[in-house]
Amino acid sequence: MSRVACATPGSTRATTGVLLIAGIVLATLTEAIASTVLALGRADIIGDTYATPDEFAWLDVGYIALKLIGFMIAPWLMQRFSARNVIIGATLVMGLACCVAAVTARLELLIALRILQGFAGGTLLVAGQAIIFRGYPRAFQPILQALFAMAAVVASATLAPALQGWLIDSQSWTWIFFSVVPLALAAIGLLLIADHPMPARVRQRSFDWLGCALICATLFCFTYVLSQGSRWDWFEEPRILLLTVIGAAALLAFLGQQVFSEGQGLLDFSLFKSSDFTFAFIVSFVAGAALFGSAYLIPAFALSVLAFTPTDAGLLLLPSGGFFVGSLLIAAYLFKVRRVPPVATVPLGILLIMGAMWMLSGSTSESGTDDMMAAILLRGLGLGFLFLSITLIAFSHLNSRILASGIGLFNTGRQLGGLMGVAGLQTLIDHHVVTNDAVLGANVNPGAHAVIERLTTTTAMLAGKGMDQMAAGRAATSLLGKAVSGQATVIAFDTAFFAVALLFVFAAPILVGIKIGLSRYAKVHEQRTNG
Repeated sequence: MSRVACATPGSTRATTGVLLIAGIVLATLTEAIASTVLALGRADIIGDTYATPDEFAWLDVGYIALKLIGFMIAPWLMQRFSARNVIIGATLVMGLACCVAAVTARLELLIALRILQGFAGGTLLVAGQAIIFRGYPRAFQPILQALFAMAAVVASATLAPALQGWLIDSQSWTWIFFSVVPLALAAIGLLLIADHPMPARVRQRSFDWLGCALICATLFCFTYVLSQGSRWDWFEEPRILLLTVIGAAALLAFLGQQVFSEGQGLLDFSLFKSSDFTFAFIVSFVAGAALFGSAYLIPAFALSVLAFTPTDAGLLLLPSGGFFVGSLLIAAYLFKVRRVPPVATVPLGILLIMGAMWMLSGSTSESGTDDMMAAILLRGLGLGFLFLSITLIAFSHLNSRILASGIGLFNTGRQLGGLMGVAGLQTLIDHHVVTNDAVLGANVNPGAHAVIERLTTTTAMLAGKGMDQMAAGRAATSLLGKAVSGQATVIAFDTAFFAVALLFVFAAPILVGIKIGLSRYAKVHEQRTNG
């Protein structure tokens, strides 16, 4: 039995297929919620756990690093156990870890739980997507992968922030973890009763302990450097420099060890014999930077500049989820019914995202939801066309033996691209805030007519509300300074939005060149093989 459609006779075929997909989608939703819990709940969790920023950072680092490690180790787990057992076990761990996290405020325990959540999240994403590719014919993959993307990408980018913002404002951050528990239980129940594809028969390999140790060191070091480097001004801090050197050395050692392992290591180099997978893997870095970078910028701008509440900031991205889903379904229709090649919608997705970021680069401190909504919706539309395309390009032609390894490596590239994108944008904003503040402050001449008029008007207004004249004068000066700092922040965010658009301006020609080069190489290789 290699296909779910052939697994059971009669009318139960469609039912068991629906149950399987529903279970995978619910399991994926648990990861979507857990992965974004710190985006809006950061301040509340710090307050309740009495953590310093350095201590709190381990909640982020632990989750992301172990999620990346889960991506790399999941293929081996799926050889040792069935894919269904892997996703059920990972979902159970996720549910239990979130349940305990909801009832504790001990920082050390929360860090350990975030580590468990990260590893479980990475594992269940790989197992779930592999089951879908293995269990259904290629003709059904566009719509099924669109459904998977709704849970894995759309939910984490739009639905989860809205839910979390509402829970933080109306309840507390612990309810975010509580919300994962019923989803995990429902997913486990559905996966237990649903039929599933039999695992591909592959030769069992011993676990590559040395390769695992090296890749764990690499991913941990790079995760810490990329997520915390901006806070420490990068290589000005010896700790960041040391971890960068260790991570780079561990990566080189890992690649060398994998080459000499003769196919028995964690990394399967035969993946890169597929030009489609190689191209999609490279694109995944750019797509990850666009997805995570824009998902970081928009709520951060709303919270820090526009003074939105967590609920309002979360709801800001929610409408784009509808357009994200719509473009996924349109792309699935084009690929399945109209036989459009997946690569055709990649340029469209890139252009839409570029346009959205360019529109957002004109935001001001007076902007509101209505002013930003058109760009946010355009962004959702572009992400849908881009992500389904590269998913199908990457995995449609991989055989079952290396499929899980390809999914894990592709997701690792997307996550690392996201880390790089967010780190670069954080650094850009930090530097531009300081620079803009200095430039604007230098042009605020105390003797200038406009400055005197502004201070006089503000002082009179404050004095009219009952404030002492001297205190009103000092307050007016302070308010002018805050206005200058606020404008410096607005300009910095606008520059960051524009930088995401410029990313595609530079990346698009390079990606086109890579695609052309890989296609020509594949044709030459095929001719030599046939000859």
